[in-house]
Amino acid sequence: MRAIIQFSALLAVMLFGSGLTAQSFHWGPEVQVYPTGVIPTIAIEHASFHDALNIRFGYNLVNHRDLGVQDDERGGGFGGSLAYFYFLKDYGRGLFVGGRADLWRNTIKWKDQVGTPQEVRGTSKIFVLQPTALAGFAWDFGPVQFRPNVAFGAELNVKTEGREVGHGAILLVGVQVLF
Repeated sequence: MRAIIQFSALLAVMLFGSGLTAQSFHWGPEVQVYPTGVIPTIAIEHASFHDALNIRFGYNLVNHRDLGVQDDERGGGFGGSLAYFYFLKDYGRGLFVGGRADLWRNTIKWKDQVGTPQEVRGTSKIFVLQPTALAGFAWDFGPVQFRPNVAFGAELNVKTEGREVGHGAILLVGVQVLF
């Protein structure tokens, strides 16, 4: 965990302090959906000619249903992410690729043997690390950018208090609007 924080801080210092040309700051909402949840966030972005460092904060709403380890898993938690994007054309226009690392503190309420006399309930608290690679397309409408994107990666429960809950490969589809 400490290594992730140190790496994130180093990346932020390198990008924010690198003397990049045409620097600008943007902000806006982003929503990502995946088969077992939705992630609404607010992002702040530091951009240069082809690059952007994106930091976002939000809530990860989880509904694993019966796709998790337990028979029914629901919950969520606050967290954030650090991302780097590279635009093949100018910043904010056309195809972009990048990587993102999310860290969420989720509380998951779970049930096993649902609807039977043996039904068991519990709560697990987890730290989730969610590294993803992503690609998208950006349209620049003057003061507003519109960016649909798709991301693929892993949902890793790095610390669990309580029973194990769902984790594994993850595919997300998102839309971001920046001002």
